[in-house]
Amino acid sequence: MQPLGLAGMSGPRPVVLSGPSGAGKSTLLKKLLQEHSSIFGFSVSHTTRDPRPGEENGKDYYFVTREVMQRDIAAGDFIEHAEFSGNLYGTSKAAVRAVQAMNRICVLDVDLQGVRNIKKTDLQPIYIFVQPPSLDVLEQRLRQRNTETEESLAKRLAAAKADMESSECGHLPPGVPWTIFNPQSRPVPPTKG
Repeated sequence: MQPLGLAGMSGPRPVVLSGPSGAGKSTLLKKLLQEHSSIFGFSVSHTTRDPRPGEENGKDYYFVTREVMQRDIAAGDFIEHAEFSGNLYGTSKAAVRAVQAMNRICVLDVDLQGVRNIKKTDLQPIYIFVQPPSLDVLEQRLRQRNTETEESLAKRLAAAKADMESSECGHLPPGVPWTIFNPQSRPVPPTKG
């Protein structure tokens, strides 16, 4: 087990949302944060990919160069990291500490590779797997985003198929007790303010 110095910090246990891209993790997370912002806080991940339209640095992701991220990974500054479609993604220790310091439940949004990496640490979160009803529905959701090339879409669907098969066969990493089946993708209503 990799000690992170996080488990002993004051604050509640983190929650890890995982599942394929397009399963509805971000939608669930936005709803949770809108309705319970005094209870939950989001751990903003780092990535080396370019921002999508509407994404903001420091809100959706920390958009960094590959060199910066590789340096920070080598320094042990990340709880988990993975590479997908030529881009690095990861959760820094500092991002989790920042949420815990506000005495909020830290919510992390990671893929199953990230779950496997987190399970090797002393973080001890609660794990929830979000699954779409089918690959066809997932493909439709990803196409509606209009953010994927055919090549990246094929890679995301292949990864999703493997994740969903792991879930259905009971091969999720040990300690992932809950699966949420998300049959519909509903937009989150804007907050009043």
